[in-house]
Amino acid sequence: MKKYISLVVLTMLLVIIFYQYGYLLRNTLSKFTDNQIRYISKVDDKNFYIYKLGKWQKEFIKGVNIGAAKPSYFPGELGITKDDYKRWFKSIGEMNANSIRVYTILKPAFYEALFEYNQKTSRPIYLFQGVWLNEEDIASIGDAQNPKIKNQFKKDIQSLIDIIHGNAILPVKPGLAGGAYTKDISSYVAGWILGIEWDPDFVIRTNEQNAGDINYPGKYLFTVAASPFEKFLCEIGDFTIDYETSNYSMQRPLSFTNWVTTDTLSHPNEPMVKEDIVSVNTEHIKSYNNFKPGLFASYHIYPYYPDFMNYQQSYTDFKDLNGKVNTYRAYLKDLIKEHTVPVLVAEFGIPAARGKAHENIHMGFNQGNIDEKMQGAMDAFMLQNIYEEGYCGGLVFTWQDEWFKRTWNTMDLDIPDRRAYWSNPQTNEQQFGVLAFDPGNVKSISYVDGIVSEWKKDKPIAESKKFRLYAKSDEKYLYLYGNIQNFDLANDKFIIPIDITPNSGNSFIKDTDISFPRPADFIITISGKETSRITVDAYYDAFYYMYAKELNMLSTNKTFENKNSGLFNPIYLCLNRELVLPEDQRILPFSKYETGKLVFGNANPRLGAYNSLADFYANGDHVEIKIPWQILNVMDPSSKKIMDDFYKQSGITPMAIKSLYIGAVLIQNNLLLASEMSPYSWDKWDIPAYHERLKPSYYILKEAFEKIGGY
Repeated sequence: MKKYISLVVLTMLLVIIFYQYGYLLRNTLSKFTDNQIRYISKVDDKNFYIYKLGKWQKEFIKGVNIGAAKPSYFPGELGITKDDYKRWFKSIGEMNANSIRVYTILKPAFYEALFEYNQKTSRPIYLFQGVWLNEEDIASIGDAQNPKIKNQFKKDIQSLIDIIHGNAILPVKPGLAGGAYTKDISSYVAGWILGIEWDPDFVIRTNEQNAGDINYPGKYLFTVAASPFEKFLCEIGDFTIDYETSNYSMQRPLSFTNWVTTDTLSHPNEPMVKEDIVSVNTEHIKSYNNFKPGLFASYHIYPYYPDFMNYQQSYTDFKDLNGKVNTYRAYLKDLIKEHTVPVLVAEFGIPAARGKAHENIHMGFNQGNIDEKMQGAMDAFMLQNIYEEGYCGGLVFTWQDEWFKRTWNTMDLDIPDRRAYWSNPQTNEQQFGVLAFDPGNVKSISYVDGIVSEWKKDKPIAESKKFRLYAKSDEKYLYLYGNIQNFDLANDKFIIPIDITPNSGNSFIKDTDISFPRPADFIITISGKETSRITVDAYYDAFYYMYAKELNMLSTNKTFENKNSGLFNPIYLCLNRELVLPEDQRILPFSKYETGKLVFGNANPRLGAYNSLADFYANGDHVEIKIPWQILNVMDPSSKKIMDDFYKQSGITPMAIKSLYIGAVLIQNNLLLASEMSPYSWDKWDIPAYHERLKPSYYILKEAFEKIGGY
């Protein structure tokens, strides 16, 4: 027994020594020294290199961006815990990623978790650290050389350099990270990505207000034929290198955030002037020999925006090896020719959202209305294009879904300071992650999958001789379940009227024999796999009100503005206003798509036939439906706020309700059966229930990362 105990103790000691020695060895052999300057990464004209175990290894950068929020928190509230980060890093490592990127100073928990994770692995995750600029200052001041903007930028850079060396104490202020930063992660920071997606007006105003101020002969960087804005970037980059070199005798590769809007290329068929009005050319920033690791370029590149991705002839004419039009790869080919340094695609991705805001009309790589499996396939496809075109890496946007986000075509339909408390699949910006936050502490209260056991304890909200209808809800959907005798999806109709506001609604459907006991604001019609949809009382149609009445982008129809007209409109989301292609001299009409159309399929992520876009499923006598809250003109389900009367309030404004009313009508064998409409209510919340789920896209990218260059 004593021998056994001694053997166990000896084994434990050897494990401890192995890990300690292994860490010391990795740490010692992970920093290259040249003339007393240490660095762990470097670039040449095309590639990234990481110093590992005493030698330089070429590394294709592959990984994910990580946002600063999770459900019930906005980014400035810094709600992500150390345990969250440690759990996420484990999954990111298992995903075969070698890198992550963050955008700003995070709280100590992030850096501690990364340090501890990397201590225990032979495959560390490298960090690309960003530095944010205050967008409110940019909008109000409009000049990068203004001391308030520039000095704060430098102060944040200085703080971040101290942070990554474990040598910072920042005061805790509302909306900002702070605390004691004691973990030295400098061996794992592969590069700086400074700044944000530059607003063209900000660049133009900086150039105009500092005309002629273009030369910067710095200590490590200098300008050549630069604009005033590029000179500002050069000064900021030089400050970054100088501060870390002077205080820590260390350097690392450096770049500046850029995006397609301010790229160096000309896009003569771009219909939106601001999308091609000014360039930020970091090739005008050069380095002296005393900056060892080197400069690289960083771009955010998405396949659906700006619009020239659809209409630039050289791109639409380009076909890849599969013989298909590939405007994304065509752009990649163009851009990389502009650079003498490595180019990192620091953001690319597709949102697995129900709502859609832009389309790639040639490839179908759209900003939304893409399911989670296609999200992974499209991200993997773009990553392969990035790799094959000679870029030094690609970072998927993004790791986790972000409930607080907004999208231009849905942002007027919700309440901004309540977004973080519920999940809105209509807002595609919330759904870019490969990690989902689904409602429910362990699982959702209902899945649209044909398995109806979760409804057994519920009482019907509406019923007749032939059917019973049930309802429940969570932080994302209103769920409905109809138990209908001998239901034939192809030939029968099951209509569900919903009265959500006392200020509108139709008591009948025009040109039919169908009427309702209460005025219905919405009707859900289940009548076939391809033809089922939800429609809205024309008077309560937010799309019509916004684009016809407020913005004058559509023709008005006075009939829609009458109460109880009997008219129910399709529900649309806008994709683009009317545009003029300058090179083609062609007018593109106002574009929209029907977001109220319901998709048939299995929406249970635990089942093999899973389709994340599925809205309803019919299985014999069972019909299950899930409707996103926003489609019902709910502005915030957590506070039970819906849209008030647009016409009375002269705009889209919230109003509180206690409940909504739901009924049903069955049309079967030329017979019509109707129920009463009964109230359905739910509890308000400030703390949403949710659980994490790795999407199918995670596993698809895991395989793609494994196959592509680097470990």
